[in-house]
Amino acid sequence: MVRRTQAQRSDATTSLLITTAQELFGRDGYAGTSIEAIAAAAGLTKGAAYHHFQGKAALLRAVFVREQEEISAELERVAAGEPDAWSALRRGVRTFLERCLDPGFRRIVLLDGPAVLGWDIVRAIEYEHVLRVLSGGIAAVAAEGDGGGGAVAARAQLMFGALCEAGMLLARSDDPEAAFPTMLAEAERLLNTAAQA
Repeated sequence: MVRRTQAQRSDATTSLLITTAQELFGRDGYAGTSIEAIAAAAGLTKGAAYHHFQGKAALLRAVFVREQEEISAELERVAAGEPDAWSALRRGVRTFLERCLDPGFRRIVLLDGPAVLGWDIVRAIEYEHVLRVLSGGIAAVAAEGDGGGGAVAARAQLMFGALCEAGMLLARSDDPEAAFPTMLAEAERLLNTAAQA
């Protein structure tokens, strides 16, 4: 039997806290979740939670990063299954908006994350993950000759802003499922316009 090192135990506890917080923040929201509730649900003491995270906001930041890692990995996976860069980009946009229908994702990424962490921190994290994938997709379309001229980086940031706004509209909608087809159609219209630029 192999004994885990202290670092491995610490990493496992950190991961457990993030997983538990992701579930509770997604279900009950940041305001409705205490660090004591997270620790208890993880089978830990409040002191153990504070040993790994300075407070609830630091834990939300870690959860936000995990959400970004997960959606980025999903975007890369679905794009890899498409026959060309344009199809991959369209599939990625659809996948991102579909993810915005998930109540936990909406609450953490679109509502609580920006409100608690602030715009600068949220955007910096998103730029390392979702925007990186989107930028790569737009650059690939441009490289295939389907993306027109212009500044690819600026186009990616503008498209990302539009997608985030579409996600916010879904998050604040009384019926996100019913609003989804309109958001997707308009996002694809923007993509088509960007491709002709």
